[in-house]
Amino acid sequence: MKKNQNNKKILLKVLIALVLTSSGIYIFAPWQFALYYLKPLPLSVEDELALATKNGIDGIIVYIQQGDQPANVYAAGWHNKAKAIPAFPDALFKIASIAKLYDAAAVAKLTAEGKLDLDASLASYLPELSLRIENADAITLRMMVQHRSGIPNFTDQDGFDWAKNDLDIDKLAFDKPADFAPGTAYAYSNTNYLLLQRVMNRVLGYNYFTYIQNNILLPLDLHDTYNSVNAVNSNRLMSGYYVGYNDDFKYLDQGFVSTARDVGIFLKALNDGSLFTETEMQIYQQLYVFEHTGWVLGYSSIARYDKETQTLAVQFTNTTGNDTVLLTQLIYNRILKIVN
Repeated sequence: MKKNQNNKKILLKVLIALVLTSSGIYIFAPWQFALYYLKPLPLSVEDELALATKNGIDGIIVYIQQGDQPANVYAAGWHNKAKAIPAFPDALFKIASIAKLYDAAAVAKLTAEGKLDLDASLASYLPELSLRIENADAITLRMMVQHRSGIPNFTDQDGFDWAKNDLDIDKLAFDKPADFAPGTAYAYSNTNYLLLQRVMNRVLGYNYFTYIQNNILLPLDLHDTYNSVNAVNSNRLMSGYYVGYNDDFKYLDQGFVSTARDVGIFLKALNDGSLFTETEMQIYQQLYVFEHTGWVLGYSSIARYDKETQTLAVQFTNTTGNDTVLLTQLIYNRILKIVN
């Protein structure tokens, strides 16, 4: 009996060691995710997606494009559980903060056109906010794009609720003490991009998304990217779920909506420079990142391009909560191992 107990202890220690030394797992990951990490790698992406849907993911869409090869789009699980509609590759999805890549690209283009000055202050563009944003006269557009402004993140404020459409964002975003002096630190803040959008609206004299459509989407022949759930056919929009709740959160207006294909084509153009002129590319390279993740209630996304393997992968999962962010990262990393 004592020998069996010792063997169990040794096995447990081995499992813990594997978890703690594996780069794809965080120290405090739930055990089910650690066990998922240790599962044998399937031979195909389809099998990995099937495994994901058996381990807590309601629906998943993955876009893979390597080198000059044609892209492949995979889907598994549910597009809509209540109606028993299976997931399909060209479904629309809320891409959340992946949209910051589009915003940053627009800022770079407008800078190259001389319509924006990255080193000009927020106050110079939106003087009405001088008394509502601390350090507005010292915060530059560059700092805002790079999350080095010190402006507090409105989604972290008391009173913010991911499940509500009718929040007073200005009340949440403004009249707050700065997190730090401009340019002295980094802190991710959605407020930065809310303000950048308003700056672009002011400079352009029309909605900045129209500029993105005309200067980013249409040149890439992308016709399935929108700035709101209100602009799309709701039947094409994938349902979004939160662990432990039966609600479908697709009705919430949470920013950009797109397909995995549209995001994949955009991301490739962003990374290989075909989205930009030479001047625009030089500006962007010094301005912002070339990959992003996204999260809103019911929707989690990853969009990355690995230059070494020339592998571009976009992953959409319509299940959030209960540490599923860790699970989706595991799935993403496993898919990359399968295709490479």
